[in-house]
Amino acid sequence: MSLYENIKEQIRKQLEKAAYAAREKGELAFEDLPRFVLEEPREKSHGDLAANLAMVLAKQARRSPRDIAAVLIKNLDTTGTWIESSETAGAGFMNFRLNPLWLTGVMAEITQAGERYGQVNLGKGQKVQVEFVSANPTGLLHMGNARGAALGDSLASLLTAAGYEVSREFYINDAGNQIQNFARSLEARYLQLLGQEAAFPEDGYHGEDLIETVKGLIAKDGDKYLALEPEARRESLVRYALAEKVENIRETLREFGVEYDVWFSEQSLYDSGAIRSSVEELENRGYVYEKEGACWLKSTAWGDEKDEVVIRSNGTPTYFAGDIAYHRDKFERGFHKVINIWGADHHGHVARLKGAVAALGYDKDNLQVILMQLVRLIQDGEIVKMSKRSGRYITLRELMDEVGKDAARFFFNLRDPDSAVEFDLDLAIAQSADNPVYYVQYAHARLCSILRQAEELGYSLTPPQEEDLKRLDSQEERDLLKKMADLPEEIGLAAELMEPHRLARYILDLAALFHTFYNSKRVLVEDEGLRRARLSLVWAARLIIRNVLSILGVSAPERM
Repeated sequence: MSLYENIKEQIRKQLEKAAYAAREKGELAFEDLPRFVLEEPREKSHGDLAANLAMVLAKQARRSPRDIAAVLIKNLDTTGTWIESSETAGAGFMNFRLNPLWLTGVMAEITQAGERYGQVNLGKGQKVQVEFVSANPTGLLHMGNARGAALGDSLASLLTAAGYEVSREFYINDAGNQIQNFARSLEARYLQLLGQEAAFPEDGYHGEDLIETVKGLIAKDGDKYLALEPEARRESLVRYALAEKVENIRETLREFGVEYDVWFSEQSLYDSGAIRSSVEELENRGYVYEKEGACWLKSTAWGDEKDEVVIRSNGTPTYFAGDIAYHRDKFERGFHKVINIWGADHHGHVARLKGAVAALGYDKDNLQVILMQLVRLIQDGEIVKMSKRSGRYITLRELMDEVGKDAARFFFNLRDPDSAVEFDLDLAIAQSADNPVYYVQYAHARLCSILRQAEELGYSLTPPQEEDLKRLDSQEERDLLKKMADLPEEIGLAAELMEPHRLARYILDLAALFHTFYNSKRVLVEDEGLRRARLSLVWAARLIIRNVLSILGVSAPERM
């Protein structure tokens, strides 16, 4: 537990003691002490912390919250705490002001933890899997995949910082109808490029990248597949194309800063018999029945409008059956929690899959699905609709070529995944304070510059004495220290809520506080004690910005 969390926990306990002491004296009547919130008030003028205990006690005590707050404050023992003053405010809040010297302990905490500062042990080593992107290997990665990659990778890093053992996984959709359609599309392009008459499938894959794939195959193997039977030809073409497409996806994501621990093949579920085995298990548990030659899952049992087919009448499994087997496999691998990041268009599939997981005997709450809304690209005030390369959508590689990895990842992590994103290309490349990623990176570069100047002038970066740190008494310095003290709690809360965008907002606030400090206070002053204290503040701010940017998968340049 961090210093700041310890202080808040101490105040919570003292408030509880005050309530029980007031009850013993007959000043308050209540049966059970309700849960209450101790948090920072929105307005600085209201103090450092505010509690709503009096308000949640009002119903039991049958008194006004303001009267209860006055009784609690009267019985509050602040001995040995950092509370400097307390008061009743508004409808019955209790506001507390802390002795600002508590902030000097933050620096010691950061110095001791170093690169680990901010990390918490919320997960206690629990195994968690994050599956994200999992794009069909039939084309290029697009903007939706880009958002999923930024979110999934940052979430995995966030959960690691919160004490979980995390595995990143990509599910390769290399089986089923889309692969058969892909094979027919490849065959048509192959025949056409070799001067043969061939009708292109009506629902085929039209991307320019597919033509480039077939050209590469012809350059390698020529026309040797012409002599094969159509089924054998398609099998050879799709084997080559899938290997190329998966490698392209792997390399593109690597350039985007994403490295997976596991690449899981859908086809392996067919080859191992896992799909049949999962359907049989559901049947044994009474959740599968036969009708019209097909096997149906009783998905209406958990809210579906109709039951779902898992094995078609021709004996082939549905995509849903594969999904069930895949998630059964995840839990069998020992993951306590599995997290999927999907597009919002998969909303209707969530309850159905959770129900199937529960039917197999697993806790459905240990399967969590994060749904992402759409991304729209804006340039020159207009929506960008078409890609030069794919002919249909803007690719991830095109986005990186346009704005770079850092801007793309930071912009995608600025918003809750449930919010639609309008990605402004012009803003993402602007070198101004209006560009959030530039603003944060510039703060880091400026911090590095101060430390370089100190070194050039021969100033030591030895840890400051406690007496030096007490000199950090301006509002700008205290605000910066307070924000740095918030990081462990921010990481814990962001991990609990699975919201990495909270860290993007945190680091923007920290950068703003640093810029305010920098514009009002000189760091490299003649006064040695004050200089040591301010240099330690700069060192800590640089460390924290770099640590948080690392979680978000964004670089922290030392010069700009």
